[in-house]
Amino acid sequence: MHGRPRKAPTDEEQEASSNKAVKLRDLQSQVLQFHRNKIYTKEAIEISAKLLESNPEHYTGWNYRKLAVEHLLDHLPENGVDSESIQSILDEELRLVENALKRNFKSYGAWHHRKWILSKGHSSTDRELRLLSKFQKLDSRNFHAWNYRRFISALKKIPDEEELQYTTNMIYDNFSNYSAWHNRSVLLSNLLEKGGKGYDDRGTVLGEEYEFVRNALFTDPDDQSGWFYHLWLLEQTLQREPLFLSSWPPNGSTLCLSIDGYLNSQQSWPMLHFQSKARTFPLILYFSEAVEGVSSSTVTVESEYNAGGDLIWRPLSPKKFGFSQAWLTDLKFSDKVHSLESCPVKITVAHFPGIISSSGMPCSQSCHLSFTVCVPANDQERSEVQTAHRISLEEENFKALATQSEEAKLVHSLSKLEIEKVNRPTTCKQSLETISNEIAHCQELLSSTDCKIGKLTLARLWMARNTLITYGSTDDGTEVHYEDILALYRDLMKMDPVHICYYEDEYSLALWKQATSNLVSLLKHCYQYQETSSSPSMNPSLCVRLNGLSLSRIGSMEHLLWVQMLDLSHNKLRSIEGLETLQLLSCLNLSNNKICSFTALEPLKKLKSLQVLDISNNEIGAHSIDTRRYLCSSPLNHALVSEWHFDKFASDDVTLKDHWDAYLIFDDLNLIQLEIMGNAIVDDRLRSFLFKLMPSLKWIDGESKCD
Repeated sequence: MHGRPRKAPTDEEQEASSNKAVKLRDLQSQVLQFHRNKIYTKEAIEISAKLLESNPEHYTGWNYRKLAVEHLLDHLPENGVDSESIQSILDEELRLVENALKRNFKSYGAWHHRKWILSKGHSSTDRELRLLSKFQKLDSRNFHAWNYRRFISALKKIPDEEELQYTTNMIYDNFSNYSAWHNRSVLLSNLLEKGGKGYDDRGTVLGEEYEFVRNALFTDPDDQSGWFYHLWLLEQTLQREPLFLSSWPPNGSTLCLSIDGYLNSQQSWPMLHFQSKARTFPLILYFSEAVEGVSSSTVTVESEYNAGGDLIWRPLSPKKFGFSQAWLTDLKFSDKVHSLESCPVKITVAHFPGIISSSGMPCSQSCHLSFTVCVPANDQERSEVQTAHRISLEEENFKALATQSEEAKLVHSLSKLEIEKVNRPTTCKQSLETISNEIAHCQELLSSTDCKIGKLTLARLWMARNTLITYGSTDDGTEVHYEDILALYRDLMKMDPVHICYYEDEYSLALWKQATSNLVSLLKHCYQYQETSSSPSMNPSLCVRLNGLSLSRIGSMEHLLWVQMLDLSHNKLRSIEGLETLQLLSCLNLSNNKICSFTALEPLKKLKSLQVLDISNNEIGAHSIDTRRYLCSSPLNHALVSEWHFDKFASDDVTLKDHWDAYLIFDDLNLIQLEIMGNAIVDDRLRSFLFKLMPSLKWIDGESKCD
């Protein structure tokens, strides 16, 4: 164990072990027989005690003891029932548990049984604290003992302040006592929530805790216990109510709702266009963190021509837990409205309480946004003559945007955060000062030691500081240190290759934030699609290209809700979680990544506007094991069986069971063009299946359905 080679047992040791096993099997069979036949004699109870003292992990043995205790208590003479008789029975159980714990201090069954005995209310809690002190001297970090201590403290109603002092003493004895640090976080959370004397100023309390843990970090920088507590303090420092960040349509915009979404007219910019034969368009709200409670009760939408009545809000999250950063509803304008020059839409977010973050913080700040919708004269005739054109995603078809161009101005108007400055909660100056102070101390520590977890903490501190600056009202030109963060993660990848996947993900989130969080950096990744012969309804003029950046994870989308054409090729993506937010996306390039299965593409099912998809040269079908398959609706987990239309392919040469994972993703899509070559799973049978599955599909890997 832990790298130590095992020694082969001697003949005497093997014989002793065999004899012990025989005795245990005999005791075990007897106790199981007593349990089955409900035998609770004195002899049976003594035999069960021998079994549990020899093997404290025998959970059925502990359950038998509980039933035996209940039997003995129920059969005490009615005339002679007194506290001493009850106490005698319970004390015997406590003695048994104590002997079992001496053999195995980490026995779940033994600690659980002791709690059960104490819950009867006849045993001394003072004695338990004394016993715990003895146990914790032997192993001060044992989490069973700390958990039991919390149980006893609650029974004795010991003030949290006293227990907090106890953790202080234990930590001073051993800075590496992770269980003491954890217990301290539990106690401090309770005290801060109650806000009693000395704990009503959250910032001051957290500042003192930072100073306390700093002693441990500087004493032994390589010990992780203090660093984990430091991370918990950072989470407490960043705790704040969720913010409404952005929307689509953007605040102050004008949306042209037409049948074909015609985009050729340069004079129409910066007017937005959306194609919808049903006169329906998506309304998206994006928050600073995952929230629940977005509904017609908490968000009001005022529009004279909205024909949808009460709006149904849906979370745009593949996790299906009810929490999401992005929420979607559909606004519908009546078909009777043939043309409309101007229809204002006013929205109030958090109009009433009810929007709550996953950390339990309410969104209490109401925010307002508005945009205008116009419906042009009926353009059905023009729409009918337009034909789909195959999109070429070659490099020569993209042109970088000039800084002062009309397209750049459009990007600026589309990507700005929607919250008004007056609606922005002010960043707590104390929190910003606290984190800046911790950055300075962390840099001081790293100047004298090359500590992995210290570098990781510094990167997290920089990201936390950037978050406070970005989402607060601090517009004083404070520097954002993304380059420092990226350099730290590059160092960590070299120092700790075992955890390189984690560092790559964190590096990707920082790089994504750097590329999209402000107009200057975002414009570097914005291009004009130039293929003039393309159908305007099929080709968004603007494309965001985040290709070739070695991204392994997708970041936040608050500045990208408007994107219709996105290039994420030549990265290291294994999952595309986050793309479900981009409801306008019609063209997506995911070629040359590390996607290993169709099930990893599940977020695409929410993209109803997607028409062009390139997933060529990935690793789909190259891996025999794909654990993601069991997370999705499939024949393997019997989920959503009613959605599987097996009879649709009953007479085909290709059976659905051969390509159920492809069916899972593509059955919900209306693709016109699909690039899929370069994946191990691709063959003519799959192409034939996909053509059959998607009637709208015209090209696969450049080959037309008619060929």
